[in-house]
Amino acid sequence: MTRNGAAILAELNDRSREVFRRVVEGYLDSGDPVGSRTLTRNFSEKVSAATIRNVMQDLEFLGLLDSPHVSAGRVPTNLGLRLFVDGLLEVAPLGPDDREKLDATLGSNDHDVTGLLDRVGSALSGITQGASLVLSPKHEAPIRHIEFVSLAPERALVVLVFADGHVENRVFIPPPGQTPSSMREAANFLNAIAEGRTLTDLRRRMKDEIVTRRQEIDSLARDLVQSGIALWENEGQPHERLIVRGRSNLLDTATEAEDLARIRSLFDDLERKRDIVEFLELAEEGEGVRIFIGAENKLFSLTGSSLVVSPYMNAERKVVGAVGVIGPTRLNYGRIVPIVDYTAQLVGRMLSDRGP
Repeated sequence: MTRNGAAILAELNDRSREVFRRVVEGYLDSGDPVGSRTLTRNFSEKVSAATIRNVMQDLEFLGLLDSPHVSAGRVPTNLGLRLFVDGLLEVAPLGPDDREKLDATLGSNDHDVTGLLDRVGSALSGITQGASLVLSPKHEAPIRHIEFVSLAPERALVVLVFADGHVENRVFIPPPGQTPSSMREAANFLNAIAEGRTLTDLRRRMKDEIVTRRQEIDSLARDLVQSGIALWENEGQPHERLIVRGRSNLLDTATEAEDLARIRSLFDDLERKRDIVEFLELAEEGEGVRIFIGAENKLFSLTGSSLVVSPYMNAERKVVGAVGVIGPTRLNYGRIVPIVDYTAQLVGRMLSDRGP
């Protein structure tokens, strides 16, 4: 919690704190504004609706609550939701049904990690009724063979064959003036140094080799190799694959045309994989589950949505990806947090068990 947030909560007396908590919980449960008469029914002490209204006004003055209509009840602001999540949220234990559905994703004996992560994403979306996000790890097995194939004057294909049998085909825009001959020369150069190295290792080695062997390859082939560095590292466009499942769940929660347009814009951004590096960096900044509400996360700020995300690690305890759920700000955080946390641990164990 921020210092200002902690200070605001510390200033609240017991009555104000209870009113605030009950308004937020009521809103998260129903999505509707919570009125003073509703709160007086089950309040811990006997107070009048007028007293509750006065407390609500004070909380509104602090920026924790808002009144969408003149005569309606109150709803929490993004600041209010943040303070509730950080200081008052009670996280429920993971339910046995939810655990069983997540565990079932590991039932297949196939070794296709991407397929397994697809199933994890689908299960996570179905359980939470939100849109699930799974950032899958890049493939870091040693390289066996590399080949460039010209598709058109401005399109080429790189074929990456890994030592574990995994094959990736990636289309890219080659530097101007490339010829089949220069592509073959670049591929021969790379294959001579690639065997037994991962893509990350190869990138470092290529930089060294380009410096020491610059005279051995012509300028066009050198441009292609340098383009390859950008391609494999995907500078400015990360190559980690973002798997999105359950987008219809988000659309179902939108009731106005403007909301639908914003959500479609969100998924357009996801399709183009904008700011995906930031998505992983956000997860890496802290251990365990993190919650981003509205504009706190610029990737999803346009939708007025919340993101619950957790990184997952490989056997070396290195963060290699992330899983998350995006939904309306009135997510059931107490239930979603343990689900996302368990899913991240499940994926991490799966990767560790399967080895490098």
